[in-house]
Amino acid sequence: MKPRKRSIIYFLSGLLIGVLIITGIALKKADGSGNAVEMSSDGRPQYRWYAPELPTAIDFAGEPAPLDKWEVKEKLDRELLVNSYLHGSQLYILKLAGRYFPAIEERLKANGIPDDFKYVCVAESSLNQNALSGPGAASFWQFMKDSGPGYGLEVNDEVDERFNVVKATDAACKYFQAAHDKFGTWTAAAAAYNCGVTGYANQSDFQQATNYYDLIFPDETNRYVYRVLALKYILSHPKAFGLELSSSEEYRPLKYRTVTVDKTIDNLTEFAKANGSSYKMLKIYNPWLRAHKLTVKNGKKYDIAFPNQ
Repeated sequence: MKPRKRSIIYFLSGLLIGVLIITGIALKKADGSGNAVEMSSDGRPQYRWYAPELPTAIDFAGEPAPLDKWEVKEKLDRELLVNSYLHGSQLYILKLAGRYFPAIEERLKANGIPDDFKYVCVAESSLNQNALSGPGAASFWQFMKDSGPGYGLEVNDEVDERFNVVKATDAACKYFQAAHDKFGTWTAAAAAYNCGVTGYANQSDFQQATNYYDLIFPDETNRYVYRVLALKYILSHPKAFGLELSSSEEYRPLKYRTVTVDKTIDNLTEFAKANGSSYKMLKIYNPWLRAHKLTVKNGKKYDIAFPNQ
């Protein structure tokens, strides 16, 4: 073996051992032995994973989850187990939260909706503005194409305000308030966002109970509020789950200027260039524009965002 190759192999071997040692120190063992990484008989690392510690108390919008009930505790435990080891996904959500949470929080507050509902948005879309479900639910709050207009969103081939984080959050707030008015709790309002107001009412009437934690639903809704609680706990205490992210690493809200239009735009590329930008940036800053043109009806106006120059 040539000396240069031997040196490279020694360097890489030393680097691997160093990484394993650092990882073993960083990953604390619950039983105190300090060996989070062990070497198997064939020399390969064997990682050891542990269940996250459950909180002693947790609430949604100020409404405590009854963790003294074993089935409630186990359901929360399941969602913490499932979500706490999705490190890449959770780090990406934390980065996106730096961009989108300020706007979502502002609109929730303006509409009188508790701040915890921002975690419902995380549960729905992971803050991915381009999230699309099989049935056709779209963007941040996963409104269906047919239901969006009922909450004030314009949805057609050229304009889809489900992709506008501010307007979509306002629409979601209307849903939450109506559900809260009907069922009396914010927890029920969150669950109803998953199964529908009618779906929640049907289960409540049949089971002769109104409290989410006293009801049983189809599996998705059964898990829904617990997933929201788990996401709240993880994202509110990221370091406890090994998620190291400084504020400088978060994505920042986009800074923009707006151009108000009241006439049809036949070619959005030409429009973007006339405003000192490009079609690519136009789409990034205005994901609600869904076609190559924008038809503006009489009396209608649109505010189109462009990067600050």
